[in-house]
Parts: sequence; structure tokens; C-alpha cells
Amino acid sequence: MKNCSKCGAKMIEKPAETPEGFEYTYYKCSKCGEEIIDMKQLRNIAEKYRIMKKYRAKLSKWGLSLGIRIPKELVNKYGLNEEDEVSIIPEKNGFLIINEKQY
Repeated sequence: MKNCSKCGAKMIEKPAETPEGFEYTYYKCSKCGEEIIDMKQLRNIAEKYRIMKKYRAKLSKWGLSLGIRIPKELVNKYGLNEEDEVSIIPEKNGFLIINEKQY
């Protein structure tokens, strides 16, 4: 168990999750509330963010709905074509698109 660098009280290890779903642990002081993350955890989360490349896409109006274009790099990476169907799964902070293509 670690001691708080501000007040010297014991720190409690707690689980947490980033908005993108990466799990990690941090330490919270039981007295003053100071929160810290160790360097190993920080490096681990940073590496996950480096691996997770974000893509930007602009929404377009298609009738009464909205459409999204999938970037060419992702189309090629996942072997998508215009006849494919995907599932859209609502999540806490957005949605997930799953390729339903059978191999």
C-alpha cells in the first residue's frame, strides 16, 4: 500500500476505466482525496491510445436519416464493400459498428 505524498495517509487502490473502455487502477488518499496513477499504468494506457487510431468522418443527410462514410483505409483493412451489412450497437458514450460479413 502507498502513502499519500501530500498528507502521508494511506492510499487505497481503486479500479477505473477510461471513456474508451481501457481498464486501469489508481490510488486515492483516504484522507485528502489525492489521486495518483503509477508510471507503469500510465505507460500501459498511453500505449493503448497509440495503438487505437482514431478516424474522423463527417455525417451526411440521406433522406430523414444520417449517413457516415467509412474511410478507405478501414474499408481496405476489413475488406468491406457496398453490399455488406453492419450492426450498430449503442454504448454509453457513442456507438460501435460491427462488420457482419461472414468469412
